[in-house]
Amino acid sequence: MNVSPWVWALTLAGILTVIAIDLFVVHRGDTREFTTRRAAFWSVFYIGLAVLFGLGVWAFSGGRYAAEYFGGFVTEKSLSVDNLFVFMVILARFAVPKHAQHTVLMAGIVIALVLRGVFIAVGAAAIANFTWVFVIFGGFLLWTAYGLVRGGDDEDFKENALLRWARRVVPTSDEYEGDRFLTRRDGRRMVTPLAIVMIAIGSTDVLFALDSIPAIFGLTTEPYLVFTANAFALMGLVQLFFLLGGLAERLVYLGHGLAFILGFIGLKLIFHALHEYGVAWAPEVPIWLSLSVIAGTLVATTVASLTWGRGKAKPAGPWPPRRTGRPRRTPGRTLRRARPSRGSDLLVTSLPHRTRMLF
Repeated sequence: MNVSPWVWALTLAGILTVIAIDLFVVHRGDTREFTTRRAAFWSVFYIGLAVLFGLGVWAFSGGRYAAEYFGGFVTEKSLSVDNLFVFMVILARFAVPKHAQHTVLMAGIVIALVLRGVFIAVGAAAIANFTWVFVIFGGFLLWTAYGLVRGGDDEDFKENALLRWARRVVPTSDEYEGDRFLTRRDGRRMVTPLAIVMIAIGSTDVLFALDSIPAIFGLTTEPYLVFTANAFALMGLVQLFFLLGGLAERLVYLGHGLAFILGFIGLKLIFHALHEYGVAWAPEVPIWLSLSVIAGTLVATTVASLTWGRGKAKPAGPWPPRRTGRPRRTPGRTLRRARPSRGSDLLVTSLPHRTRMLF
């Protein structure tokens, strides 16, 4: 697939334009809570954009690349369900007001998209020059799949290094100010707690790229398709967060389905590397088979979860998560909104195993 620089430029400009319109035009200064109805509308909008883009790939580059794009998009979308758990934890931990949740999630997604772009560029360069990288990616996916099946006891995890550094070094105000990221106190420019939450969301999402990007490279080695599939999956993630509500808690067999998908793609990567090295018995798995396995597995695990997994689902809390603290009036201090603690670590339990094992 030969993608010229101007096509790259137009694609990036289009993606950034859609995000900018979402942030600075449609939802600018909007203090309403993001309702399920609004989430449904915008989810359909973003999925429609992804489908239209895939049809464009089909029209200009053929069915093979379109199938690779759709396979990558569906895989990224399904793997992103774990992100919803982390978003829920972060928003609850930092007591983000409901009206500001959409803004901070979209801003965090922008950071995640930039960092994932760097990961994709590095991965594409490595794959183009070293065939053995497929074996490493495949082995990592198999190990991740094993971790999902094995499960294990709940563990705590701490904030990543970037977030700890930001909270320690960047001057931060004590309270939220609507959906603003910057403020001024006594003539001094500071960031609001919303900016810290944005960093938390963006930097944490990158950890999920450690297995999702190798997974999509197992479906296509075209950097353009890898990036656009990631971009469209991430852009619709915020709306998916508000739309699904507590449904994510009911998908109790989703982890097993994701394990099967990651294991399948891991074996596909290893077989591809062996095939490139001239191993006669190593098969080349066609894209139609990959699409069938991914779609069939997701449908089967969703139906199984909603039909037979009701008794195993954990009770879902309020969604979107409500503030975890009440403002307190302390002698000598003004009434302030619940805010992130500077000295404490972010310790959260009962997250999906794929989430915990990345920290």
